[in-house]
Amino acid sequence: MKNLRINACLLLAMLIAVSSAAFAQGDKRSSAILEAMSNKYQKIKSFKAAFTYSPEGGKPLKGEATVKGTKFRLKMAGQEIFNDGKLMATYIKETNEVNLQDFDPTAGGDLDPTRIYSAYKKGFKYAFLKEKKEGAKSLEVVELTSTNKSSQVDKVQIEVNKADKSINSWKIFQKNGQQVTYKVDQFQPDVAVADTYFTFNAKQYPGVEVVDLR
Repeated sequence: MKNLRINACLLLAMLIAVSSAAFAQGDKRSSAILEAMSNKYQKIKSFKAAFTYSPEGGKPLKGEATVKGTKFRLKMAGQEIFNDGKLMATYIKETNEVNLQDFDPTAGGDLDPTRIYSAYKKGFKYAFLKEKKEGAKSLEVVELTSTNKSSQVDKVQIEVNKADKSINSWKIFQKNGQQVTYKVDQFQPDVAVADTYFTFNAKQYPGVEVVDLR
């Protein structure tokens, strides 16, 4: 479950980062690509994304993330993570159990969605790697290398659709050697979603065991 939480934070960090990051520590082409991508997502107030999560050497998994400001709800690998900005609830379907803990925006460092803004402004340098084809799409690949010695992330490779500057996929290289690829299968901007959607409601999970870690 710990690995899932880490990967969940990495995923949400990347998703949220594109809407607000200031890209300045790179070559002109990489900066231009990232700025264009950022401008595209900057106006989005909420979104829903379906993705494929592929750990190196592991089985690809499907997931879904809904984000609204600093609130998020993530479904992946038989688990759901609810975060309403104050309380984080991790529901495990197999055991019908939910773990509750206070959401501490200072605990996750650069993996925390609520702090990724400053992390991405100061914690990475950028370089254009290459342009590639995927079917009819032309993709521009930019590599972000962490300059933060305490970060768990070594580098991230982002593939950006050259035509509309949308994110096609990204690959995260962690300092422990693990590699994870996220492929965006579907993206819906400005979805109408109530704040209650990000709060775990035990009544919707009959018989759930509540483990309060607060």
